[in-house]
Amino acid sequence: MTATPVSTPQETVRRGSGPRPRRRVSLEPYLYLLPHAALFFVFTVYPIGYGLYIAMHRWDLLSGRQPFVGLEFFRNLFIAGTPQADFFWRTLWNTTFFTLISVPLLVAAALGLALLLHRPIFGRAFFRAVFFMPGILTVSVMGILWRWMFDNQIGLVNAARELTGAPPIPWLSTEGLAWIPIIVGTIWWTLGFNMTLYLAALGNISQSFYEAAELDGATAGQQFRFITWPLLTPITLFVVITTALASFQLFGQSLVITNGGPNRSTQSVIQYITEEGFSNSQISSAAAMGFVFGLLMLVLTAAQFRLMARDVQSSGEEK
Repeated sequence: MTATPVSTPQETVRRGSGPRPRRRVSLEPYLYLLPHAALFFVFTVYPIGYGLYIAMHRWDLLSGRQPFVGLEFFRNLFIAGTPQADFFWRTLWNTTFFTLISVPLLVAAALGLALLLHRPIFGRAFFRAVFFMPGILTVSVMGILWRWMFDNQIGLVNAARELTGAPPIPWLSTEGLAWIPIIVGTIWWTLGFNMTLYLAALGNISQSFYEAAELDGATAGQQFRFITWPLLTPITLFVVITTALASFQLFGQSLVITNGGPNRSTQSVIQYITEEGFSNSQISSAAAMGFVFGLLMLVLTAAQFRLMARDVQSSGEEK
């Protein structure tokens, strides 16, 4: 028998202090991320970078020259008296006005319809489908429909007024009144989606809350105030923020129904940016406007995440 050699402590330390084999990095996770990364770069990073390049150069499609001008087009948006500043901030206010009016109406109408259609009434599924179906229409179809209904001469609304002996109203050519078909048409067009969200949220509320409230003698109004509304707060926050973001992207409704008129009173900021870039051939100015408007949208989105995080945190503390 041969004796098994025994390592001394010094040899063990010397053997362990040698260079360790390097861990091989696996490329497999990065290969799974590669398709998304490629699409993100092509359709997000590259357009943003190229748009910033255009905004900082005087882009001329005819001559092919693009001299560097730095922040000139950005400064034009903040210098009073320039056409870009006047029209940009005016159309931004038009879009903000549309958002401030349409969002509360959309949220209130969707919640009211959801409360009605959540009850076991006859034809409930039919009415749910009726209110949801306008949302499948394209914005062009919706715009043509509501432009025809509020037409100054042959509109259905004016025809109904003539039956009662009232004179026709020039809806589409009167400042202030031109917003009515845009706002009413948008509510009719997008109401069903918010209503569906509220219906899903109402279906998740346990009936035991209402049964306990009825035993305590709570009225229907008290049940809505102390049970339904607090439990709908997360979905209401989601509906308000997403509806506001969608409203700030107003474009097709004002373009088709009023074409931004009269006197640009219903022109949205995206519609003006499109006009500046393609109709006026001011590509660099339109790119700068797009970046400023995009930053404003980022601020609104950050506020959305902050409010949602605060709501989730408060809900967790209550539990």
